[in-house]
Amino acid sequence: MAERRHGSEAGAVEGDFFGIVDLLDGEERKLLDRVREFLRAEVAPHANELWEAGRSPVSLRGRIAELGITGEEGDDAGVPARSSLFRGLLGMEMARVDPSFATFFGVHAELAMGSVRACGSEEQKARWLPAMTRWEKLGAFALTEPLVGSGTAAGLTTTARREGDTWVLDGEKKWIGNGSFADLLVVWARDVADDQVKGFVVEHGAAGLSADVIPHKIALRGVQNAHLALDGVRVPEADRLQHAESFADTNRVLRVTRAAVAWTATGCALGAYEAARAYAVEREQFGRPIGSFQLVQDNLARMLADITACQSLAVRLAALEEKGELSDAQAALTKMFCTTRMRETVARAREVLGGNGILLDHDAARFFADAEALYSYEGTRDMNSLIVGRAATGLSAFV
Repeated sequence: MAERRHGSEAGAVEGDFFGIVDLLDGEERKLLDRVREFLRAEVAPHANELWEAGRSPVSLRGRIAELGITGEEGDDAGVPARSSLFRGLLGMEMARVDPSFATFFGVHAELAMGSVRACGSEEQKARWLPAMTRWEKLGAFALTEPLVGSGTAAGLTTTARREGDTWVLDGEKKWIGNGSFADLLVVWARDVADDQVKGFVVEHGAAGLSADVIPHKIALRGVQNAHLALDGVRVPEADRLQHAESFADTNRVLRVTRAAVAWTATGCALGAYEAARAYAVEREQFGRPIGSFQLVQDNLARMLADITACQSLAVRLAALEEKGELSDAQAALTKMFCTTRMRETVARAREVLGGNGILLDHDAARFFADAEALYSYEGTRDMNSLIVGRAATGLSAFV
């Protein structure tokens, strides 16, 4: 790996200005370096092409499995314990190259696997997690609905009706990443008997299940989001997540994934900064690189400051998660802050590139567009701010 410069005045400064990667132990650092090389060699060269075509990087699932970065200790034989910081940095590094790839990975490894890990019985975890760790079974997470986004806690309209040892699911889901091709769909539905949200694992091709890829997106085009329709889909009781009895259990999954999105947003900002910095030292106007002009340097400095602030907050979040002390409000604040700073950073990157900032050729345009999706999913800025506000005041502003 090339020598890091962090805050050195000699040469260009990379986005890890305070050297947070140095907090990893030796083995995790080596693994992160292998992931970086994979991203450089196999993801970066095709990111713009897949984005423009609206195609998923699903063809890389075998190569991802070979990296050995999926899952947590106990998910499958041989999976070692890894730190929360490593998992966060993994998401940051992926998004630094391609936020669509990071989201594709996160939907499977964080949302779908996280649901099984947090809410499944021991038998269910043993049945699904090993195959998901090896990418033999690819997962998706179906919570959001066409008419219900932020209001899922109280307004979920997809229903589950029990008939003996079978459940019947009816409803629709929207924005489901990987939903058109996932082998296992974690579907959240409201039990008509007790009005509580429960989780179900629905297999690809189940009778009554249809999935249409959502067209015309301007963000995360490399993620195939699906609109799902469930018309009398029958799911055996054995495939109901046995420890998902209310939305509080769903929220246990979301707490962790909000933290993951904060890292992804930081990576998106980092990728935009590095694209802008590279352009600034190469592009010449008035006989000199534009990176030598004060206004351009001010933009780069502000971007780097915001990225460093996000990294610092996310590092502390990882430490709290490691100790099992991360609260909903802390996860919400981190997601809210990092996605807001990301949005400002990608706008500055686009500004540095001028007219070329709207071309995929220089990468900044892709980060600029993808930021809009990261800003909204896993809870909008407004909804996360209300979670923080409730913690700060003891008063709920939710309807």
